[in-house]
Amino acid sequence: MNASELFVKALEKEGVGYIFGVPGEENIDFLEAVRKSSIEFVLARHEQGAGFMADVYGRLTGKAGVCLATIGPGATNLITPVSDAFLDRAPLVAITGQADTQRMHKESHQYIDIVSMFRPITKWNTSLTSPNMVTEAVRKAFKLAEAEKPGATHLEFPEDVAREECENPTFFDIRKVRRPAPDYKAVDQALALIRKAKKPLILAGNGAIRKRATKQLKILLEKTNLPICNTFMGKGAAGVEYEHNLYTIGLQSRDHVTCAIEESDLIIAIGYDIVEYSPQFWNAEGAKSIIHIDFQPAEVDYWYHPEVEVVGDIASTLWELNQGVDDSFDRNRGEYAGKHRRMILQDIHEHDNSTDFPYKPQKILHDIRQVMGDEDILISDVGAHKMWIARMYLVHSPNTCLISNGFATMGIALPGGIAAKLVYPERNVLTVSGDGGFLMNVQDLETAVRLGTPTVNMIWSDGTFGLIEWKQQSRYGRAFGTRFGNPDWVKMAESYGAIGIKVTEEDDLQKVLGRAFEADRPVVLDCPVDYSENIKLTERLGKLVCPM
Repeated sequence: MNASELFVKALEKEGVGYIFGVPGEENIDFLEAVRKSSIEFVLARHEQGAGFMADVYGRLTGKAGVCLATIGPGATNLITPVSDAFLDRAPLVAITGQADTQRMHKESHQYIDIVSMFRPITKWNTSLTSPNMVTEAVRKAFKLAEAEKPGATHLEFPEDVAREECENPTFFDIRKVRRPAPDYKAVDQALALIRKAKKPLILAGNGAIRKRATKQLKILLEKTNLPICNTFMGKGAAGVEYEHNLYTIGLQSRDHVTCAIEESDLIIAIGYDIVEYSPQFWNAEGAKSIIHIDFQPAEVDYWYHPEVEVVGDIASTLWELNQGVDDSFDRNRGEYAGKHRRMILQDIHEHDNSTDFPYKPQKILHDIRQVMGDEDILISDVGAHKMWIARMYLVHSPNTCLISNGFATMGIALPGGIAAKLVYPERNVLTVSGDGGFLMNVQDLETAVRLGTPTVNMIWSDGTFGLIEWKQQSRYGRAFGTRFGNPDWVKMAESYGAIGIKVTEEDDLQKVLGRAFEADRPVVLDCPVDYSENIKLTERLGKLVCPM
């Protein structure tokens, strides 16, 4: 077999089911090998879309998603999704073509140093300069991409190497590697701090929503009644109905959940990643007592200086903590969170019955939640709507509300929805984008139509980059450089072969959503939104007095 066939065999060994990508002349030998394999090649309409599909696939499955691009501009188009996987901790393996090795030492058509370009945004990357290194490099790429904390890796495949014949190829057996258990002394120290605290609070981050970790976390909550809040990417770590759930923290301003943190005397950070939400916003004095529970040691940060670091597999750490909780544990210390929870729920449900049009963000999210099942998936793009979704959309289970909040990139929702529907065809998948972000990868609506993945794609339409305008209005009292025009979304959707629906004042949004989920094709929903609620929220929170 040649090196391309060897490469694809190694991918099959890794259990790869899909490669999301865009072809190029430098990777045609690789594509021919894929054609003859069990792997499905998903042709995207832009490399960025392909990368986001692999990104979301990785987040949903825990197995590395794979994306493919060609030389030069194809590879540079992968920079954004690879960066997103790197900072959002999503396992991803990127494969790029490259020029013939005989011309890489000089100026050459479309040649750039892709390996150096990808170095700052991957956990590891290399160029496959010999067929003999292919299987070893593939195994390393997947092992590192999927290891905690997950992220992106990259393999460059020069076109002459891709054609070379291989003699006596060898393959790796895929062996599961157990993660290190936590140090027992650190666990004992953490338990002692928790027992001593009068008002402890759990802060669950992205690392807390791993399958085993969530199971042990819920046991801990049942045994202790401790209050909990989560980051944007930790949504679903505790069930919606848990009586001491304070839901999501993440607005860069004071909020009801911030009041609970201020009142708390111990923060138990589980899988918390400061790349997502700086501790400066919730520990402004740098004086909070903190327990750090994560796969890796804490980052050095003035506002995040834990008293105890319990480093190791999070699920194992939580299991150890659960073993240390007995009948002597005070289960009443979460009561202080009740007043904060009541204020949060009051905010969430304030406009459930609003009849205003355009819709208030709160009303849209209420109606979405009423229609979506507990295990259905919402994928949020980035913009003003992301802040409302994070703060007010109630989530029953981990990985049913996906938000990019490490790299926080626009354009992820539509292609991400395609990947979600491929992974979970039996679930409803809703993507929510602003009218700015939706057009950034709208071309992959054709991909959704071609694949027959009936996602519902809701656009919160207001003709502006809403999040930037929100910040401009908060700081300067005016907006600049944020307004734009939009196409006719219904006609645009229909031109792709999708269904287009414009929501009007006479419509019942819940009924419109219900019909959209019954469709056998992708749907684009043009939903006007009233973003005057942004500044109202800022003003209200600016006057917030925390009940203590």
